[in-house]
Amino acid sequence: MLSIDPTQNTERENYKFLIGSIIPRPIAFVTTISKDGVLNGAPFSYFNIVSSNPPMISLSIQRTSGRQKDTARNISDSKQFVVHIVDEQYVEKINQTAANLPPDESEIELANLTPVDSVKISVPGVHEAKIRMECTLEHSLELGGSETPGCDFIIGKVVQFHIENDIYENGRINPIGLAAVSRLAGNSYAKIGEIFEIERPE
Repeated sequence: MLSIDPTQNTERENYKFLIGSIIPRPIAFVTTISKDGVLNGAPFSYFNIVSSNPPMISLSIQRTSGRQKDTARNISDSKQFVVHIVDEQYVEKINQTAANLPPDESEIELANLTPVDSVKISVPGVHEAKIRMECTLEHSLELGGSETPGCDFIIGKVVQFHIENDIYENGRINPIGLAAVSRLAGNSYAKIGEIFEIERPE
């Protein structure tokens, strides 16, 4: 077995080890609004649950040469954002939103996604998602990097859930109906495959 010291690697080499090892990763499609009122949308696979009491989620938004991405800057400014679970039906449109657009152009328009008003925050979501979560900013941390931060670690509190009726069953979400996709490395994604159960010990 190889044994590798990450301090002897380049950032890119460590990145490849991480995204190739920590799989599958759920994908958050995040909408935000800029100070100029532009609806921004971008996918992130450094995404997970933080807490259920209250419900909180996390995003790690990587910086480029120390520069904040539009999503992180917009969240910092407005303290609001919407997280959508990416599924098979609209993953190709979500892939289009990963294009590097200037801040005054909307990825939502580029991908022909349909904005839908939120209930408790001013940031719209997109209609195509089977699940979306309205969030307010709980914490934002600058982490990593050498001379400048390497990422913005965002913790958001979910203030409203939106779940498509067809996948809601007695307080639970049907994973087959949701058909979430996950991120692997490179250009690879994965669908929900075989599901199996193992009982937890008492």
